[in-house]
Amino acid sequence: MMTHIKIVEVGARDGLQNEKTPLSVDDKLTLIHDLMAANLKFIEAGSCVSPKWVPQMASSTEVYRQLPKDTDISFSLLTPNTQGIKDALEVGCQEVAVFTAASESFTKKNTNCTIDESFERILDIISLAQEHDVKVRGYVSCVVDCPYEGAIDPTKVASIARRLYDMGCYEISLGETIGTATPNQVRRLWQACRDELDISILAGHFHDTYGMAIANIYESLEQGIAIFDASVGGLGGCPYAKGASGNVATEDVHYLMTGLGLSTGIDIDKLVQASHAICQKLARPNGSKFTNAYLANCH
Repeated sequence: MMTHIKIVEVGARDGLQNEKTPLSVDDKLTLIHDLMAANLKFIEAGSCVSPKWVPQMASSTEVYRQLPKDTDISFSLLTPNTQGIKDALEVGCQEVAVFTAASESFTKKNTNCTIDESFERILDIISLAQEHDVKVRGYVSCVVDCPYEGAIDPTKVASIARRLYDMGCYEISLGETIGTATPNQVRRLWQACRDELDISILAGHFHDTYGMAIANIYESLEQGIAIFDASVGGLGGCPYAKGASGNVATEDVHYLMTGLGLSTGIDIDKLVQASHAICQKLARPNGSKFTNAYLANCH
């Protein structure tokens, strides 16, 4: 029986990348230090992507450069291409993330290439990472539904995840990008993946567009998944999926896990403070039901 759940905090990258309010390097560092204070151990710090395409991520390498090195916290950077991995290596990054999708249409819209072409890019990134003993985590988007193609075959997702693993990704996060999935679909997804891979290397990445993220995470737990991506305050969304709301809030995932008797290691009081602070800075409503209730009960 699992007793501890690994939470990968993606708020500082996936959460911020589509926010319109520009943040300074100091703003981003404050957020990450707040997340560290809340005892999060796996933090995605930014993305080495062209600032022309994602302006909010323009300072990611500078942010990474200023993060503490003598810590047990794992900081990662998303690297979409070889220039991205070179930039990450230059600032001493020890873990990078690569991404593809289970939908051809989404991949073309998102990265202007086919799925096979995305794997060619990924292979180049992984080769460079391995030369420098840098760990690589893989992301697969649109693992249940695609905004352009509709339902995605779970066996296709499983084969893509297997391909990433065989290329050298130590962990693969499956992204329910547009938040339309229900638990029965999620169950079929994990069952298909179990035929290809050890379930222990798979992570769930759920969006909450239709309010189903927590239900889908519960189903994932039932299927043996023990790693989940989450975003403080429910920050995030997807520019290529109309109406897609943020990632599931880290606070809400923590509440579920502790209610089930599982440990996340998170200091929830400090996480609520971090959540409230970043949402105020962005002048946006807080997407965490837990934090909204917690703050209401404090007043």
